[in-house]
Amino acid sequence: MNAPMNKLSDKLFDLTGYVAIVTGTSRGLGQYFARALAKAGADLVLTSRKRETLAEFAAEIEALGRRVLALDLDVRDEESIRRMAADAEAAFGQIAILVNNAGCNIRKPALEVTWDNWNQILETNLRGTFFVSQAVARSMIAHGYGRIINIGSVTSVFGYAGLAPYGASRGGVRQLTMSLADDWGQFGVTVNCLAPGWFKTEQNKALYENQEWVDYLTDRIPVKRPGEPHDLDGAVVFLASEASRYITGQTLLVDGGISTGATRATVAAPKQS
Repeated sequence: MNAPMNKLSDKLFDLTGYVAIVTGTSRGLGQYFARALAKAGADLVLTSRKRETLAEFAAEIEALGRRVLALDLDVRDEESIRRMAADAEAAFGQIAILVNNAGCNIRKPALEVTWDNWNQILETNLRGTFFVSQAVARSMIAHGYGRIINIGSVTSVFGYAGLAPYGASRGGVRQLTMSLADDWGQFGVTVNCLAPGWFKTEQNKALYENQEWVDYLTDRIPVKRPGEPHDLDGAVVFLASEASRYITGQTLLVDGGISTGATRATVAAPKQS
């Protein structure tokens, strides 16, 4: 029942000695998650459907002084998942952290969603998250220690038009997180869901070209701006570290407050007396 050596350290956010798998790191938020963990001290297993797309990013992480392994992973392929988990364990031994970031979206009105659209999104975002977690958790349970971070979305708790299968998948990730937390907590493995709000990514960048939509969105966010990738750094390190050791089954919304459901017109701040 061995945790990484820094378990007894008073540096609650220090990930030195930990190895983290981050799926879907060829671009986007996955790279920010991996970079934040590396800067906190973790060594990295990076994955993509084509590992050659990871070469430049792997070199960046190595330049931080971290060990890096790039692996092929198709989260819609069971054998690919098993092979990735086995290769990561063979290379590093104990895997302490898993960030289930790989995902996809197809934005369409509900009446236009096809059978194949639905399957692609649910198989990637929900089924993939479960079976990657299962494969990696086997080793975590054997070592008596693990931190699993499932990437959800504000759509894990809110519904939006044009996002029916995506919202269903992310809502499922939230429920899955709670179930796995109950399953594996007795073995020293915590499972939490990190749910970003509205962040500009490759999947949704077209939306941000519409200034009217951006203005509308911004007015609904209490902090008055969409998210920036580094806004997620502290949350992912927190959930990966000893600082969160008594937190499991939870969904942490990093959304600028949009999940409060408030709708605001722009008004001047009240004068101070």
